[in-house]
Amino acid sequence: MAIVVLVIVVAAVFVVAERWRRGALFFGGATLLAAAFRLCLPTARVGLLAVRSKPFDVGALTLLGSSIIFLAATIDTLGTG
Repeated sequence: MAIVVLVIVVAAVFVVAERWRRGALFFGGATLLAAAFRLCLPTARVGLLAVRSKPFDVGALTLLGSSIIFLAATIDTLGTG
């Protein structure tokens, strides 16, 4: 859980520094990292990443992370380069 939170903090720093696309990519990556941890670690070790059943958690986190990365990668930069 601490590693996932650390990556989310890095994403927030990028967003505050007006690097919203990079921040969104890091946030999506953190979500996919959480899905990987939920898949690989036993339920007793994942802490707050365990919300429902393992298949539901992994599926929901994977879908959310993939969607965030897809949107961040494909959205127009609105002339900001």
